[in-house]
Amino acid sequence: MTEKEADTILEEMMANRDELTRRQWLVGTALALALPGRRAWALETIRQGFQTNIWGMPTYYLLKSGLLEKHGIKFEEFAVPSGNLTMQQMVARQVDLGTYAAQSFIIGYDKGGLVAIAQIETVGKTAQIVTRKELKLSKVSELKGLKVANQTGSSVGNIFTDVIAPAAGLRKGDFQEVRMDVNNMVAAMAAKTVDAMVNVEPYNAIAVAEGIGTSIMDFSQVDKMPVFMAATPDFVDKSPETAVAYLKCWQEVARDFKDNPGKVADVIYAFFTSKGYAMSRETFTKALTKVEVDPGFPTDLAQGLQKDAEVLLREKKISAIPDWKKALRPDLWAKAKS
Repeated sequence: MTEKEADTILEEMMANRDELTRRQWLVGTALALALPGRRAWALETIRQGFQTNIWGMPTYYLLKSGLLEKHGIKFEEFAVPSGNLTMQQMVARQVDLGTYAAQSFIIGYDKGGLVAIAQIETVGKTAQIVTRKELKLSKVSELKGLKVANQTGSSVGNIFTDVIAPAAGLRKGDFQEVRMDVNNMVAAMAAKTVDAMVNVEPYNAIAVAEGIGTSIMDFSQVDKMPVFMAATPDFVDKSPETAVAYLKCWQEVARDFKDNPGKVADVIYAFFTSKGYAMSRETFTKALTKVEVDPGFPTDLAQGLQKDAEVLLREKKISAIPDWKKALRPDLWAKAKS
């Protein structure tokens, strides 16, 4: 008997358990016990990290959708302001899974051997440089001599300091970098303690809608910014079955984002309003449409990651270019699709 056939028999028995005789129920139980490593008994509880900006909202939706429970997965959630903090938690083995962009993933591999099990979304349009509206700036080069809020060590922070600023002729020291969490930057702009911010949605949309700031560029012009679901090697080695079942949930999340965007938006909008953000539904919708959710494992990931790794190595933020055959685990996604 194949595992699929056994699944069918057990599911039929569970659906009709009130009609079973005691002997039939015992036979079914024996059948279940004779199939070691089966889904309902083998899955581990996962420790899921996610950032509370717009990048982490597909993961937040996953956690609130009931899909993990449907697939027999229990979870604990760990929310932080940005993905590089989740990466640090994973390097310390405090969290099993988390999303962040390429730069943080590469650093995570370098520091803790973290592996990518899927690409969840691309977010280049959500990352922007926003300046105080009254300054009437329009170019990155005009940030010279100004105070720029930046979450140092984050993917957007690294792209700004390593790629965008140098391309605009700004060297280190040409502007004052003010280290700050992304969720505090709009308030700092409003208080005029900083002149600009390197931030992500929905904070950019809030600043613009409230007349505080002007967006002068988004990062999609230089980087599409794929966001990866990364895992600790300990987790995937210990419980590959859980990783595969988890990725099956992401396939259903993808369908919800495509076929039922209103339901998705309701869940995510409720999260931000519950945190006290005075954001209209229109402003939120604009921010969410900039997140392109399409879980999968593109075949050309290593090529793009190689370019990012070369920049990080040049800036001495990693010790070596990753071994992509170890850092990327497309096999788990392939099993989840089969």
